[in-house]
Amino acid sequence: MTSFEKHQYVRSKPLLEACRELPCMHCGIEDGSVVAAHSNQGIHHKAKGIKADDSAVASLCYACHSKLDQGSKLSKQERMTMWFNAHVKTVRELVRRGLWPLDIQVPDIRVFN
Repeated sequence: MTSFEKHQYVRSKPLLEACRELPCMHCGIEDGSVVAAHSNQGIHHKAKGIKADDSAVASLCYACHSKLDQGSKLSKQERMTMWFNAHVKTVRELVRRGLWPLDIQVPDIRVFN
């Protein structure tokens, strides 16, 4: 029998709050509705009833977040692409502004270039 180590989820209130400091990384709006939109993919440790790691977030406004999560007008690939592009922009901008918490490892976004 193979045993698997349980994933230690990354949870960071400061990181989630920092995401609110940015404009929407998809449409650019700054309307006060921007929040950290977690990845919906298993690769980021999303599971039934469990959000992905807090380091797998994108700063998105309410409209774009809704489009992503209830995206009946977008294909699965379009939703994945939308989130990944916004995620890369979010990570870069939080690091650039010095808002990425020092105790949270910065995701390797080079694979998304």
